[in-house]
Amino acid sequence: MKNLLIVESPTKVKSIQKFLGNDYKVVASVGHVRDLMSSSRKGIDVENNYSPKWSISKDKKDIINDIKKYSKDADTVYFATDPDREGEAISKHIYDILDKAKLLKGKKAYRVAFNEITENAVTTALENPRQISDNLWNAYLARRTLDYLMGYDITEFLWKKVSRLARGGRVQSPALRLIVEKENEISAFDPVEYWVSSLVACSKDDCIDLDLVSIDGEKIKKGNITVL
Repeated sequence: MKNLLIVESPTKVKSIQKFLGNDYKVVASVGHVRDLMSSSRKGIDVENNYSPKWSISKDKKDIINDIKKYSKDADTVYFATDPDREGEAISKHIYDILDKAKLLKGKKAYRVAFNEITENAVTTALENPRQISDNLWNAYLARRTLDYLMGYDITEFLWKKVSRLARGGRVQSPALRLIVEKENEISAFDPVEYWVSSLVACSKDDCIDLDLVSIDGEKIKKGNITVL
């Protein structure tokens, strides 16, 4: 085994392994492998340029140990997680874990991405490797940081007032505000009665549409609303 290829979903492993043969070992991360520390607001060091503090997820420690084991025997490591922002972040997380463990020293490490599980798509991606994208990583980091900073206090409040299953964050919090603002608009709405007055005037087969716009010279129509 000369090459290690890390994908995201375990359902892809068997097919890709068949495409690539014995020169490759294909393993799956099964999604994200680490996240911000969740306790005592230590996940983001606000005083130190908002530095993130990561910890490997408890249910992924065995998976990371397997990836570390296979990376020792590989000459080249390919990070082939999904071709989106989250996939890029997973590749970056695994890269950093292996790099910190000094398991990438003297090895080649590449990011590859493909949109379909076919032999042509996989081999074409391997022929066109790149580095992990800083832009996609920074986009993920900004999203996760905002989610953490906005969601921590809001989620704690929801636990107390709603349910321990409730969550809040960068998506839920603005959405909740929009709902509240719309409900306030509905409650404050003052209904005004109006009528749309029109008729069809016909002489035999010739017809025209008429709208009531004034009474005794006084204009009563504004837009499509006729006020009487």
